[in-house]
Amino acid sequence: MHAVRMPTRGTATAWRNAARDLARAGVPPEEVDWLYGDTEAGLFAAPALPDLPRTAPLTVPRDFVPLSETVAWHSAPDRFARLYAMLWRLRDAPGLIHDRADPDLAHLRRLEKSVRRDLHKMHAFVRFREIGDPHAPRRRFAAWFEPDHHITEPVAPFFARRFGDMDWIIVTPDLTARFDDGEISFEPGGTKPPLPEDATEELWGTYFRSIFNPARLKVRAMTSEMPRKYWKNLPEAGLIPDMIASAQARSDAMRAAAPTPAPKRAARVLERLHTPRVSPPMTLSFDDLRRKAEEDSRTAREGYGRIVLGEGPPDAALMIVGEQPGDVEDREGRPFVGPAGQVFDREAALAGIDRGAAYVTNAVKQFKFSLRGKRRIHQSPGKGDIEHARWWLDREVELIRPRLILAMGGTAAETLTGTRAGILKRRGRIEETGVGPVFLTVHPSYILRLPDAAAQEAETETFRADLAAAQAHLEELLAA
Repeated sequence: MHAVRMPTRGTATAWRNAARDLARAGVPPEEVDWLYGDTEAGLFAAPALPDLPRTAPLTVPRDFVPLSETVAWHSAPDRFARLYAMLWRLRDAPGLIHDRADPDLAHLRRLEKSVRRDLHKMHAFVRFREIGDPHAPRRRFAAWFEPDHHITEPVAPFFARRFGDMDWIIVTPDLTARFDDGEISFEPGGTKPPLPEDATEELWGTYFRSIFNPARLKVRAMTSEMPRKYWKNLPEAGLIPDMIASAQARSDAMRAAAPTPAPKRAARVLERLHTPRVSPPMTLSFDDLRRKAEEDSRTAREGYGRIVLGEGPPDAALMIVGEQPGDVEDREGRPFVGPAGQVFDREAALAGIDRGAAYVTNAVKQFKFSLRGKRRIHQSPGKGDIEHARWWLDREVELIRPRLILAMGGTAAETLTGTRAGILKRRGRIEETGVGPVFLTVHPSYILRLPDAAAQEAETETFRADLAAAQAHLEELLAA
């Protein structure tokens, strides 16, 4: 067992050097005990890391470098072990760095996100107070902050760039950063120092009150961006409770002081301007639709594949709507022929759905991707992609006129019902929409992304039950 102690300064660089030497020497993760600062080594750990033979070359994916440099500053005790375990796996499977379904990588991404959020909060909520002679050539300031992670060292250059014309000190429980005559230095952390009052804080409070708009108050959003744990060190925080309490009265006063309504003739003009202009319905045949899809595919936007329309009988009673084509569907020009489509075909057959009798399509018609070398990495569709594809789905619905639409996944739900919120709670139900009854369930790719085999099996059974319920409801509609 090798005990590897990480210093409290230069942690990211120290971890990178130690992990490189261990990996090149072929030391597996289970034989390394990672320590930080004054942490005691485990019972069976070697007293120090001996010189190791460096025989095996080591290359890692480029995206792993910034991930490890960020996660190294996290406060989780197992962060170094998790990073090294991922590095060990990436030696033989470098593509793993892009697998968003991998639970180990997902955990590291959460740690990375937490550190970046902590960095952002420190940028925003450090408040300096002057502690030196205000008339000296270089004024001196001090601040106290309590970050969640060990970020004082990586954040210090930010403050050096922003406040390069003054000397300052930032004290945290973990580490203290100093900036004197243009040089950054560090020393052990401490407790909150006795900071003096700042005369400019009253002016800042006046400004903070003046920019507060009571009509746009959203308390949850405000406390999300400015968590209460930081309030004790923010001069403006003492004003917030009163501003929240008086927001309704101030909003009422603002409405009372609003300008008088415009004359009636102005209202008639506005009504004409805002009345939607109804275009005559567009009548296209399937042949027309496919010709247009081929034409538009030739000028597809960068990062998007061809337009993949649905397939199935033109008089199908059941329309099945997925999310968007994948790489396989884009290359073959057919919907639901990739891994998710194979899951659907298998479970649909067990549930009594005849795919050949249904019209199968997607809410979004183009495969969205980013290039990594020669690989096309799937990207989730955004609202713009959904709106861009809505015209195509509307034309398909007009031509098919299905008795029931089976919507699978959040993108299909948002396109057909207007929202994807709460899809797991809404699944297995019928919702009435402008295009008729829509039966909601999850997309088969959701099952494939589940990391646990037992969870996949349970979700597959629920998915099969949803499909069977949709088929039973369709038969009721046809019998009525």
